[in-house]
Amino acid sequence: MTGEPGPPPAQGLYDPRHEHDACGVGFVVNIKGVRSHSIVRQALQVLINLLHRGACGCEVNTGDGAGILVQMPDRFLRKHADRLGLDLPAPGEYGAGMVFLPRDAAQRAAVERLVEQTVTAEGQRVLGWRDVPTDDRLLGATAVAVEPVFRQIFIGRGPALAALPDAPARFERKLYVIRKRVENAVDRLDLSERKFFYIPSLSSNTLIYKGMLIADQLEAMYPDLADPDLESALALVHQRFSTNTFPSWPLAHPYRYIAHNGEINTLRGNINWMHAREALCESDLLGDDLAKIFPVIREGGSDTATFDNVLEFLVMTGRSLPHAILMMIPEPWQNHESMDPERRAFYEYHASLMEPWDGPASIAFTDGTVIGAVLDRNGLRPSRYYVTKDDLVIMASEVGVLDIPPERILIKERLHPGRIFLIDTAQGRIIDDEEIKRQVASQHPYADWLRQNLVSIEELPPAPYLPEPDHETVVQRQQAFGYTHEDLRILLEPMARAGEEPVGSMGTDTALAVLSNRPRLLYDYFKQLFAQVTNPPLDAIREELVTSMESTIGPERNLLKPDPESCRQITIKYPIIDNDELAKLVHVEARGFRSITLPMLYDAAGGGAALERAMDDLRRRASAAIAAGHNILILSDRGVAAGRAPIPSLLATAGVHHHLVREGSRTKCAFVVESGDAREVHHMALLIGYGAGAVNPYLAFETLDDMISTGLLPGIDHKTAVKNYIKALNKGILKVMSKMGISTLQS
Repeated sequence: MTGEPGPPPAQGLYDPRHEHDACGVGFVVNIKGVRSHSIVRQALQVLINLLHRGACGCEVNTGDGAGILVQMPDRFLRKHADRLGLDLPAPGEYGAGMVFLPRDAAQRAAVERLVEQTVTAEGQRVLGWRDVPTDDRLLGATAVAVEPVFRQIFIGRGPALAALPDAPARFERKLYVIRKRVENAVDRLDLSERKFFYIPSLSSNTLIYKGMLIADQLEAMYPDLADPDLESALALVHQRFSTNTFPSWPLAHPYRYIAHNGEINTLRGNINWMHAREALCESDLLGDDLAKIFPVIREGGSDTATFDNVLEFLVMTGRSLPHAILMMIPEPWQNHESMDPERRAFYEYHASLMEPWDGPASIAFTDGTVIGAVLDRNGLRPSRYYVTKDDLVIMASEVGVLDIPPERILIKERLHPGRIFLIDTAQGRIIDDEEIKRQVASQHPYADWLRQNLVSIEELPPAPYLPEPDHETVVQRQQAFGYTHEDLRILLEPMARAGEEPVGSMGTDTALAVLSNRPRLLYDYFKQLFAQVTNPPLDAIREELVTSMESTIGPERNLLKPDPESCRQITIKYPIIDNDELAKLVHVEARGFRSITLPMLYDAAGGGAALERAMDDLRRRASAAIAAGHNILILSDRGVAAGRAPIPSLLATAGVHHHLVREGSRTKCAFVVESGDAREVHHMALLIGYGAGAVNPYLAFETLDDMISTGLLPGIDHKTAVKNYIKALNKGILKVMSKMGISTLQS
């Protein structure tokens, strides 16, 4: 049986970008940082007791993945290095990496040469290689068919780094750069077994053993783990259950910093925004090395692998591990009225830098010194921990993973939603959630920065907007944008009256848009995703505290160097804005903001070719506007007339968004869409999902006015109708988010 590791290429309804995990995770740590082999043995026992949380294929001996992360086992590695004639420097002055390599000898040699050349080019020393002993006799045929060759590389710190202050941290960053350079270079090689290559870890602090295994196969597969000299003060373990996805050797956990039970529901957007931010990134710590590590996110990874890529990037560019975790998984702060103002300012400021990575998650994390865990804001992946009287902490997805006599137990507790549980082995203590957050929140005067720079749309001065049109012109626009009598009576009327989405019977008898012989809006070709299998939807009504529709409009700045101007943005409570709010943005006069309106129109007589030319022109004009200093782009299809047809709002928004992402200028601006074709919740959700920061459905507002004036909405005035309609749209968007398991609009 032959094959290659990793998921198959996209085909049919399958896309490897949808890889998610739902698993068992745990760690064992000595609070005082005392290293021993018993920590490793206990962690392996935790892993075995989480066996039921993993999965296997049709072969009971082919698992979805299992692994362990330990501190750098210096005594163990030094013993084996001596046997190989390798001279290892003092601990901290060398790094070791676990490397998965091609099975073909020639291809393996090519990759090893590339690794060694990269190490030398970065001014570090290749000390040698070690063949990792393995025993795959217990593995199933599927796992063996895609099993790579396992070797460890030893890298010595270069003399140039040794003379610099903070040499250990500089060396760790240099190992990060080496790994990223090698990964990018191997991707460019013409090797048939390229997918066998992977570097689970390359560090002076930690070492990882993992693979396409079942929990009870890990120690047998890697005899190193049974060696009494392999000592650590902490050990992080994971048993994978790859939800609706394919197992592989590289996608087993732990990753370099985390092991994760859960799913990142906002992954696609998180990836796109991270790619967009790279163009603005500058780092004092990495300097010219920064360009070598792009792209930050390595293609082909699962949601956890992607999360780990970004977390590692934030840590390597200067943030502490807890700080980076709080940026990516913030607690629900928007509706938390009793939260400490300083902490609230921290979260509000960082919301201007990065959107949350949202979804049910229990994430254990470590850098080899601190180890901890955090839950998502909803607490949908519970975890529990014990603290013993002899300074041992056991944390896992459930209780009972180790047999601990009751008299030894000092504390029994659970992780709480949005809170961090952290052990610092250097300080020899458990650090309380309040202390961690107080420390990171006090690093900068975030509250002062927000007062100086963050502007609410309510604070902007009022500005005039276009006068109300007459009935005849409204009808003409309704015809141009495909409105029907059903839209007025069944959709808009109940929304304007009650502030609720209209309720209909189950199912629909209309043809799928792609199969329909009638003209359909572009929105109709898209369908909603929803949370499924291990990924529960949210109850946005009863869990209002953890949901938020608030977002910001405006340019972003350097993610890696926070300053007061980083939060120079406009906040909006809801994504659907009325004409008064749109007028404020059109005529914005606040310091640091410049808006421009770009028409979404084309020559109707020119057909598809004219539409394509108009899209090219719209993209060019968007780029030119940003180059000229405009940072709020208002995409508008007003001005429809005989011979002037509207570009579908979704096409224009998505087209310009992805163009600017490719160009590297997307984070320099915000989109506001002034749309005549958007009128349903589904339409708004799509526009927001494809890059719109706010939507003004102006024709829907005009239609409501016209319905009032023609007697179709008796007993209701303009202000109430618009207010109720916007309320219904916002509630509908929140319901869509909830069904997808997403808590915050910003995600």
